[in-house]
Amino acid sequence: MRKFFVFAFLVLPILAFCANDQVKKAEKSDDIVIIETDFGEIQFGLFKDAAPLNVQNIIKLVEKDFYNGTTFHRVVPDFVIQGGDPLTKDNNPANDGTGGPGYYLKDEYSKDLKHLEGTVALAKARDDQNGSQFYICLEKLNFLDGKYTIVGQVIKGMDAAYKIAEVKRDKNDRPIKNVTMTKVYMKEKADTEEESAEEEEKIKEIKKKSGGGCGCGK
Repeated sequence: MRKFFVFAFLVLPILAFCANDQVKKAEKSDDIVIIETDFGEIQFGLFKDAAPLNVQNIIKLVEKDFYNGTTFHRVVPDFVIQGGDPLTKDNNPANDGTGGPGYYLKDEYSKDLKHLEGTVALAKARDDQNGSQFYICLEKLNFLDGKYTIVGQVIKGMDAAYKIAEVKRDKNDRPIKNVTMTKVYMKEKADTEEESAEEEEKIKEIKKKSGGGCGCGK
């Protein structure tokens, strides 16, 4: 890997700002997916404005219980955990990773979204062949930017994703013991609004204690 020390010092602050902005955007999303597993719960906010067709498809599949019982069939430490294939429900591991909802959607790229730690994007075999399969980044993977459709960002439960990444797997990176998504559903809007209100109250309290300043060392 080539190293660009000079540019790194100039670009890193900008990347940090973008990363923070992307996470905040996910936290404020009206559409949050919750995945329950034996390793814990993973929650991610969807970016409907950035990838409207693909995000709406994810929501539709979740609401139809499409993902319930599917597995994370591909696990690569320090890279991604991948799942969402309905064929993982059968007893034939050879076909894992080849299934989908029966149709494809086009790629939807956004210059404002990057492959950060916790980013959720769609897996595909070729361009414009997005379906139900998705992956969660275990670290920053900028070389994937502009090549895969980003649909969301994990806001809670990355500890569960890391635990899944540690399971024993075969030579094809398939877990020896199935890592099942026992239940996948959309978070109730009321719950999301309540949490947002609580966050706003916390921010107000912090501002009061700091005298309303920005905390920048004035």
